[in-house]
Amino acid sequence: MTRSADSSGLFTASEVEARSGVPATTLRQWERRYGLPHPERNASGYRLYSRRDVALIDFMRQRTEEGVPVSRAAELAREQFAVLGETPGDSALVLPTPLSPGQAAGTAPLAAQTLVDALIKSDLTGAERLLAEAQARINIEGVLMQFIQPALGLLGEKWERGEITVAHEHQASAFLRSQLTALLSAAGHSRFGPTVVAACGPQEQHELGLLMLSVVLRRLGVQVQYVGANTPLGDLAVYARSVGAQAILLSINTQEALQAALSQRSDLQGQDIPVFVGGHILNTLPQAAAELGQWAGPDAVQAARMIVDALEVQERRA
Repeated sequence: MTRSADSSGLFTASEVEARSGVPATTLRQWERRYGLPHPERNASGYRLYSRRDVALIDFMRQRTEEGVPVSRAAELAREQFAVLGETPGDSALVLPTPLSPGQAAGTAPLAAQTLVDALIKSDLTGAERLLAEAQARINIEGVLMQFIQPALGLLGEKWERGEITVAHEHQASAFLRSQLTALLSAAGHSRFGPTVVAACGPQEQHELGLLMLSVVLRRLGVQVQYVGANTPLGDLAVYARSVGAQAILLSINTQEALQAALSQRSDLQGQDIPVFVGGHILNTLPQAAAELGQWAGPDAVQAARMIVDALEVQERRA
């Protein structure tokens, strides 16, 4: 989709800071925490803000100066700028809050409900058509956050309540894995961005969350070396050194995998690169996450932005 002049990236972070009076560090915090604003990235991976971004930033600044909490200011900005003409195809797509593990299934986005219904009926052709149509209307990040991530939460809830069989869950997971693998391949390989190694921890077989994060990172220009499931931490450290990685991404979702990773954590100690960790179980155990590395958060899109920001800081210090 052709971008309008108002939504094209024109201004650097320092220029926006000078125009709005909002520090660049604050802009990055708003982006990580609230998904606003949503600047483009140039070929070097640096942010470029549009006129629309600048207007949104100014709106949020005014609300916070009036005493409105930043979280509420972000909600108001979404409402205000949706009215002003935000379209699903624009890169500044307003992303919904992901479905949390304990959230009621009825509150999931309708798009995810529709996808899950098709998967449970084994209508894989219908599910594939639904995702293809979504990709034609919104960006990949929107597909991940509005369809795939909440669909995974719904499937997990239905399996835990005994509403679907293991066979249903396995078929749905296999379908979503194939879709994410295709998106990862389509994202291509950057030759200029930082290199990170993405792997599931030892005894961890659930890799869909890691695949989603890897897709978003590649689209941000990061060179993701995707290793996959059940990776011993000693082997992971050796491989990361062999490819000259600037960071390691480690996904852990189950108690069994967490215990295995904690027993091997010494194999990652002494690394001179950051280790970012995430996964279902670490979302509820911040202390365990801190023992393994830096928690990246439960949201693939915001986690990717946080990781890219951290790598930018690391590069500037080098």
